[in-house]
Amino acid sequence: MRPDRPMDPTERRALSGLASLYIFRMLGLFMVLPVLSVYGVEYRHSTPFLLGIALGAYGLSQALLQIPLGMLSDRWGRKPVIFLGLGVFALGSAVAAQTDSVYGLIAGRVLQGCGAIAAATMALMADLTRDENRGKAMAAIGAAIGLSFMLAMLLGPLLAGVGGLAAIFWLTAGLALLGMLMLWRLVPTPAEPARPAVHNREFRRLVGDTGTWRLVAGVFFSHLLLTALFVPLPLVMVRELGMPGAEHWKVYGPLMLGSFLLMLPLMRWAERRDRVSRAMALALPGLACGSAALVLPVGEVGLLALLAVFFIAFNLLEALLPAQLTRSAPARARGAASGLYATLQFLGAFAGGSLGGYLYGAGGAGGVAALGAAVVVAWGLLWWLLQGRALPASR
Repeated sequence: MRPDRPMDPTERRALSGLASLYIFRMLGLFMVLPVLSVYGVEYRHSTPFLLGIALGAYGLSQALLQIPLGMLSDRWGRKPVIFLGLGVFALGSAVAAQTDSVYGLIAGRVLQGCGAIAAATMALMADLTRDENRGKAMAAIGAAIGLSFMLAMLLGPLLAGVGGLAAIFWLTAGLALLGMLMLWRLVPTPAEPARPAVHNREFRRLVGDTGTWRLVAGVFFSHLLLTALFVPLPLVMVRELGMPGAEHWKVYGPLMLGSFLLMLPLMRWAERRDRVSRAMALALPGLACGSAALVLPVGEVGLLALLAVFFIAFNLLEALLPAQLTRSAPARARGAASGLYATLQFLGAFAGGSLGGYLYGAGGAGGVAALGAAVVVAWGLLWWLLQGRALPASR
């Protein structure tokens, strides 16, 4: 196990800046989740399937561009790619804010996804931290994503209740512009004047290792489950809890805070005792609780308990998976490794929104629950089949 050393000032500055950047950007994406299926019916031409496409559409363009932009950041530098991506993300948010058609909403979400900076951002965090602190930094980024998720569950219903989905998208555009300012003023620039290009041999080694695919398959399935869940979940909450969408923040607030606080000791246990693989395997039944919440007649308390377990498992994976991948990837392929990870992450979001919308339209919440159960079983089998050696740590 690597020695636990305190972060130096550059690492702390990098972590605070990039964690804040992640919070602002992911907040804009997550705020749509709890409200789109409720408020999306107000858009012209809306159907459950098209709303599912709108929910996950940003994931398709993200998936197509993560590896190219991650590799481009290996050549041009991380910060220029991130700066450009934030600008495109703000533009897509503005497009989505001004439309009254579900097709315009989908177009805006696709354009949002073209600001595909997750790979470059994770790689920049890896560049600015020492190897012994990289897992700690990535875990903190994962915790920041979890915090943004928690805040989004509160703010999304509140904003939508005041100004509809347009209010969320205008705030998202503003947060992207604020992120550009933070990137310029707060985040350090890596010391190297030029970033060496990724070697084809290193990239082939990366994608040919079963340890890599255990990690990236994990993020694909977890985001598929999350996005599919939020197609019917807000409507299930309206039915089961008798609460209009604008009041869902009263449920999401305690739920998100509780699950986030319970996730933190599990994350520390996994990192400090080198039990990351075991922790990720244990998260599988936790994710299955999301499907159970859609169909089991467990009452209000049971529904909230099942959702809490799901969110604990999801947030735990968000913290552990990227830390493991960037720690083990070759140094000159970190941008490409992060691109591969982010590609599968957002492809999962697109698949979840599309399949969730289709199955909800065809078979109601039960169809989405069946999808979730099948995904958990498939992930468990894949995890067992891909028990190859982990990638050796980079130098």
